[in-house]
Amino acid sequence: QVQLVESGGGLVQAGGSLRLSCAASGSLISNYPMGWYRQAPGKQRELVAIISSGGRTTYAESVKGRFTISRDNAKNTVYLQMNSLKPEDTAVYYCNCKRYNLDYWGRGTQVTVSS
Repeated sequence: QVQLVESGGGLVQAGGSLRLSCAASGSLISNYPMGWYRQAPGKQRELVAIISSGGRTTYAESVKGRFTISRDNAKNTVYLQMNSLKPEDTAVYYCNCKRYNLDYWGRGTQVTVSS
């Protein structure tokens, strides 16, 4: 089992920055891909960024150049640095761990970007 707890969301003006954190417990995450997803009201959950166990990163086109995913295996934590935020980035952001073909999710953290 993996428990994931997100933090760092909040209200920010367009152009601002936030850093989300995802603290994992119950299992070491160093061997597993970790990701951030988001879900806006009335929309499906979508991929934001993924980082492999080896540190390879993949981003949605909409966030490339603005968001950076990273991991600190010593702290069992994954981060999402979000810069140049836009109103369309408003959503609940969820942390994900893919462990043995199972998906584990946190409860999410709200990010609201005002124009």
